[in-house]
Amino acid sequence: MTETTQTAPLNLLATCPKGIEGLLADELLALGAAPGKTTVAGVYFSANQETAYRVCLWSRLANRVILLLTREAMIDTAEQVREVVARLPWTQQLAPGKTLAVDFHGRSDHIRHTRFGAQTVKDGIVDSLQLAGQERPNIDIKTPNLRIYAHLHRSNLTLGIDLSGESLHRRGYRRDVGHAPLKENLAAALLVRAGWPERAKAGEPLLDPLCGAGTLLIEAALMAADQAPNLNRERFGFHGWAGHDDSLWLELKREAEARASIGRKRCKTALVGFDQSPAALSAAKANAMRAGIPALITLHGQSLAQLTRPETLTAEQGLLITNPPYGERLGELPELVRLYAQLGEKAKALFPGWTLALFTGNPDLGHRLGLRAHKQYALKNGALDAKLLLMEIGSRQAGIDASSELVQQNGDAAQQGAVNEKPAVSENAQMFANRLVKNQKRLKKWLKQSGESCYRIYDADMPEYALAVDRYGDRVHVQEYAAPSSINPAQAQKRLFDALEVLPDALGVDASKVYIKRRERQAGSAQYQKRDASGERFEVCEGSARLWVNLRDYLDTGLFLDHRPVRRMLSEMASGKRFLNLFCYTATATVQAALGGASDSVSVDMSNTYLEWARDNFALNKLDPRLHRVVRDDCFRWLETANAEFDLIFMDPPTFSNSKKMRDTLDVQRDHPRLVELAMARLAPGGTLVFSNNQRRFKLDEALSERYAVEDITSRTFDPDFQRRTNLHHVFLLRHKPLSV
Repeated sequence: MTETTQTAPLNLLATCPKGIEGLLADELLALGAAPGKTTVAGVYFSANQETAYRVCLWSRLANRVILLLTREAMIDTAEQVREVVARLPWTQQLAPGKTLAVDFHGRSDHIRHTRFGAQTVKDGIVDSLQLAGQERPNIDIKTPNLRIYAHLHRSNLTLGIDLSGESLHRRGYRRDVGHAPLKENLAAALLVRAGWPERAKAGEPLLDPLCGAGTLLIEAALMAADQAPNLNRERFGFHGWAGHDDSLWLELKREAEARASIGRKRCKTALVGFDQSPAALSAAKANAMRAGIPALITLHGQSLAQLTRPETLTAEQGLLITNPPYGERLGELPELVRLYAQLGEKAKALFPGWTLALFTGNPDLGHRLGLRAHKQYALKNGALDAKLLLMEIGSRQAGIDASSELVQQNGDAAQQGAVNEKPAVSENAQMFANRLVKNQKRLKKWLKQSGESCYRIYDADMPEYALAVDRYGDRVHVQEYAAPSSINPAQAQKRLFDALEVLPDALGVDASKVYIKRRERQAGSAQYQKRDASGERFEVCEGSARLWVNLRDYLDTGLFLDHRPVRRMLSEMASGKRFLNLFCYTATATVQAALGGASDSVSVDMSNTYLEWARDNFALNKLDPRLHRVVRDDCFRWLETANAEFDLIFMDPPTFSNSKKMRDTLDVQRDHPRLVELAMARLAPGGTLVFSNNQRRFKLDEALSERYAVEDITSRTFDPDFQRRTNLHHVFLLRHKPLSV
């Protein structure tokens, strides 16, 4: 290639993650390019061939570098795309015998599939090459010699050569990416935003307390050591380009290798990572080795709760940077609220004077740190909206003053600061915690006498904290009642986080054993649908019964705690009787009746999920399936066709259901007369129907009281843990009236 060709300006496009276009433009300028127009997730620029190669080698922020061949407007049809492509001199781009692939992005009214678009571009290239007398190229989707970039948006067609090949964020050092990995160029962007290049030159240290596979640490080390991020890459897209100048490339690579060798030797910057996962630390070590900078990074196997400040980190200023988990699902919040609060406390206690850079997809969790962000940057982590929060931790003197009392008490603990100091919480949150402790103490005597391990501790006692808190052994199940539209969602979110922050300590449980869900009116079969797929069930005891519960996967847990006295009553009534359980759910009432001596039973529900659960409960209690059957059916339909009689019937229908499995919708207030009539038709003389429901304002139809002997026993069906909310359910006993003589 001639000197003129090497120095001639090329039109190029560098793509990048959304939100860092400005940083990329600055980087291109520093690498000798001339950045021009910025677009979404990209920057147009001009550069000679040497600088284009340099960008591929040195860019820490770009995804791809595209050599632009043409940009055409008013392009919509496949014929127009093919004609534009065919006009280009492809013999100058693709040498004979080389393979190609086309990456097509975008669409039009006539081109609606990327595969069709790619095929159209390929056809145009073949037309051009064959017209020039060159043989038809082969297609290689995975490892082509030349990768073509084609983008069609709003009738604007852009065509180019992908000089990068595989995306530049793939440096080659990361093999096992683990869960929800942070892309390398996004990690580099976070470091640039946090001022790390300048900090590294000044000799400041960097620490990641939740380092995972070490991406932030490795990218920071590459910057500190002046090592090109793609130095270890074996192949770029330009290697299969007909215009490639290998001698020019090798010269640039030798220069980068020399800089890296000198940079690694001169680098004295401390880079420290902590993580409690042995697998993550093993991956981090392997990644650092492949990146060529293992000696620059120090790793420690400690959890955030165990975090200490290494004795070697004596600098008064440094960068604390991390990308903690941020909970895409509601159920992940209990642990994360505590994690973020703990991170803030550790930062203030151990690293006063430093800067904390926190990257999170949940800024509300970021507020749990107790630090004010002086800068915020909106970014994307894949498809997720995220923010980088930059916070000054404060002066060292402030940290010393805050922990002076502890220092006096603990002597040598001075170096660690107030490590074990609990996070400060709001006054309302402290009141909520106090209420939990008070309620737990109030139930203590009853729990000791009853032996119950599953019970309610709190049920919206304070209007600011609209939660139901239930205990299942050493686990806690929290249900958030959906806030009315008049409540500010941000305020409701803050209160929830406040509650989750204080709850583990107040109840003496680990945050990892707190489960949270949101209670809303459920449509159709939504209550039966999985929220998760952990399969995380465990055994609890209720009286002599052993029962399976699952606090994570479904809206309900498998055990309605407020109906405990009703199940106890059924057990006492069931000896020698034929038992029918309608809308049986997980058949916990059937288990109690069977253990109470029921001769046989039938349990009816329309959910396969809950009937399988019922069978597991039967097996756990060694109940004979030949005597205790489950039936999948709509209870209305089953009652209409059944001909058996039962001595004891329990019916607990939902308040409302419009499940597709049902023939009609169910509204318990509207439909209970018909339900009761059908059930009473199956009740043997002298038998009892126990009718229950959870409609708060339920009124029993007066005609039923006239026809049957009815007893409202609702007030007798609440144990001490539910006596504050005695409208949670209604329970009636119905019997046939004796025949008049």
